[in-house]
Amino acid sequence: MDSKNIYGFNVNALDGEPISLADYKGKVLLIVNTASECGFTPQLKELVALKAEFGPQGFEILAFPSNDFGGQEPLEGQAIAAFCSNYGNNFPVFDKIRVRGPYAHPLYKFLSDKKENGVLSSAPRWNFHKYLINRDGLLVDYFYPFTKPTASKIRKKVQRLLTPDK
Repeated sequence: MDSKNIYGFNVNALDGEPISLADYKGKVLLIVNTASECGFTPQLKELVALKAEFGPQGFEILAFPSNDFGGQEPLEGQAIAAFCSNYGNNFPVFDKIRVRGPYAHPLYKFLSDKKENGVLSSAPRWNFHKYLINRDGLLVDYFYPFTKPTASKIRKKVQRLLTPDK
């Protein structure tokens, strides 16, 4: 696996089917750990708005439910999908994973550790931690949970990655 991009990782869909992140080559991605019972859960609506705004230009959001923080994701599988549909979900939501600690999913170990991703170290400290990935699958930035998905600093960075000639 290339130690600098995300394309060598496999994740599971909510139905357990394996999916290669290589399927997202060429897209700008925002990877977010989510939870249905978190104070930040209303950000799902903003994630939907961000995807609606930039999706046609090659932007995608990848949501990874996690129960790592305060037991705030009690749902499993299709119950997670049903919950997200309440927000008009328009992006992939994957199977629940661990995002921190020794049992963290390999993707999150990569995203959290500069030794692996070559760019920065920033492990999620709570739900709705966001990682920004460029069209080459490289980590370029992260945003703390309190940064709303539609905040200008996220929107500007996404727009810049989608139109690098500007």
